[in-house]
Order: sequence, then C-alpha cells, then structure tokens
Amino acid sequence: MKKQKRDRTSTLFNRGFVAGLNGKTRDTCPVQAIELRSHWMSGWREGREAHWGGMSGVSAIQSNPSLH
Repeated sequence: MKKQKRDRTSTLFNRGFVAGLNGKTRDTCPVQAIELRSHWMSGWREGREAHWGGMSGVSAIQSNPSLH
C-alpha cells in the first residue's frame, strides 16, 4: 500500500509545533526559505502556547485540530 504524502507546509507546521511544545527555541528552525519558515514558526508559536498552558506530549497534539 502506498503512503499518502502530506504537503510540506503541514509537515513543517507539525514539526514546529512539536519543537515549541518541547520548549525548543525558535532558533532551531531548520528552514531558511522565508515562505516555508513561516509555517514552521506558526506551529512553533502554537506549540509554545500549549506548553505555557500546561499541555504536554500526546494530549497537546491530540487537542490541536490543525495537526490532524
């Protein structure tokens, strides 16, 4: 069975969210292209908000509808 590929923007958002959730700094963004970096940064911001709100791990990921 073939795996369905996600578009790059959603993958970057998800990785940014996890990085923010884990308390990583925004300097850890692996992307240099401005149009793609913005998706990672958006995910990172939401992840940081979830982290500050006391959410962690799977519960934070499951409660965020943009990660599904």
